[in-house]
Amino acid sequence: METTSDKPASDKPALPDRLSVDPRSPHHVPAIFEHDVEEYCMSEGWIRVPAGKTLDRKGQPLMIKLKGKVEAFYRS
Repeated sequence: METTSDKPASDKPALPDRLSVDPRSPHHVPAIFEHDVEEYCMSEGWIRVPAGKTLDRKGQPLMIKLKGKVEAFYRS
């Protein structure tokens, strides 16, 4: 993910350390997903991204974990 200002726009919620796109997860924050954010954990240094159009057995996108430095931001 790219670097951006530490101060999000006043109309957007602050980005948490850990966030999940899965509504069943305790790290799911619905208000943030209105602003184009994927699943990540900054402190552990990983993000999860969809593996193309592949679906798991429950019909959800198949996710892969990528490790490295993570800096969350909102798209302009």
